[in-house]
Amino acid sequence: MKFFFICLPDLATVLDMSIKPEASARVDVIEPVGSTVAADSSGGRTGFTLAGGLLAVAVVLAALNRRPAVTSVGSVLDRMRDGLGSSETWAGILTTLPGLCFAVGGLAAPLLARRIGLRAAVTAAMLALTAGLVLRVLGGPFVVLGGTLVACTGIALANVLIPVVIKASFAVRIGLMTGVYTAALQGGAALGSSVTPPLEPVFGGWRGALASWAVLAAAGLVAWLVATTGSSVLRDRQDTPEGSGADRRSLLRVPLAWVVTAFFGGQACLAYIVMGWLPQVLMDAGVSRGDAGLLLGLVSLLGLPVSLVVPAIAGRWGSLSGWSVGLGLLGIAGILGLMLAPSASPLLWSVLLGLGMSVFALALTTIALRARDSADTAALSGMAQGFGYLLAAAGPFLFGLLHDVTDGWTVPFVFLLVVVVTQLVFGYVAGRPRYV
Repeated sequence: MKFFFICLPDLATVLDMSIKPEASARVDVIEPVGSTVAADSSGGRTGFTLAGGLLAVAVVLAALNRRPAVTSVGSVLDRMRDGLGSSETWAGILTTLPGLCFAVGGLAAPLLARRIGLRAAVTAAMLALTAGLVLRVLGGPFVVLGGTLVACTGIALANVLIPVVIKASFAVRIGLMTGVYTAALQGGAALGSSVTPPLEPVFGGWRGALASWAVLAAAGLVAWLVATTGSSVLRDRQDTPEGSGADRRSLLRVPLAWVVTAFFGGQACLAYIVMGWLPQVLMDAGVSRGDAGLLLGLVSLLGLPVSLVVPAIAGRWGSLSGWSVGLGLLGIAGILGLMLAPSASPLLWSVLLGLGMSVFALALTTIALRARDSADTAALSGMAQGFGYLLAAAGPFLFGLLHDVTDGWTVPFVFLLVVVVTQLVFGYVAGRPRYV
């Protein structure tokens, strides 16, 4: 399993480095003594502590909150559009915002944490998420967009900062916490898409159904504040990471770095198009709203077992190319099924699509395996996720725009096929054993 667990732990190391200041500066991070393990008087390690348990709960709640804000929209997108009198283009902008926020947030989060400290930065992220989820149901189309922007900004910051918390606070149980964190992430995505449709009649419409996710976000915020106040110890770090500052080389002129970035951006583009538009596609094919939400939840859950197994097996082979191509072909099969015969077997098409989307785990593994040291990993991770999410952000908007212009799904799916074929090609090249 080490090749899977190296992804987020190394990414956390990377981001941990990126928020460390120069030797003369100071930054607050969470002290491992207040986490899952505590030092005894002899300098050894003891078992779980109450503070560590609380922090683990806070991390799980933060992970659960990272995707429902996005996946909950897809299952009620048509109701939102009709109720607000908006167009498919507006819906495309709405589904594009997460990718844009993730790109910008990936670059801004280290700077924010360096300025105000890790604890305060995560608090700001959870507060923005909660406020955004409430704001987006209070007004018209532009208020919805504004609230979504605020919520996704909070998610973007958490995307970067929570792995740092895991690295800093669960140093001897990184594998365990990364597995729990990933499971919660996938579970949250499934909850958002599958639970929102049943909540709609309970709360009297899409506004109440979407607003209900603010309760989970508020619970995550409270858990974080409790876990990191009093029972946790904050300390200053004054060490300077290897490869920081002026001596860190740029990868902008390294072709392989751009290949990895294109691979990451392609799979992210596929993921955000599916999360934003799959329920609408299925409902237009005759699938009920509830079943469409459940199928999107299944698509999200399929990534969990594949993410735990495939990177570990692929890593032992030294090359990820074959696995990237294989999963890409499964995704292409699912897209073709939805394009040509969506009502014939929506469950099969969704399963194939979900397996194709699980290439996300390989994209993270590729970032870790294509860099020789921590400094290059930092540079490659920032480049791949920053520019990759920026490329991906255009996907949902273009998909919706093409649907709006053509009044059908064929042309948007042709566009999606081009995206996945491109991802497959770049994944094959990026998967070959070499270094940036």
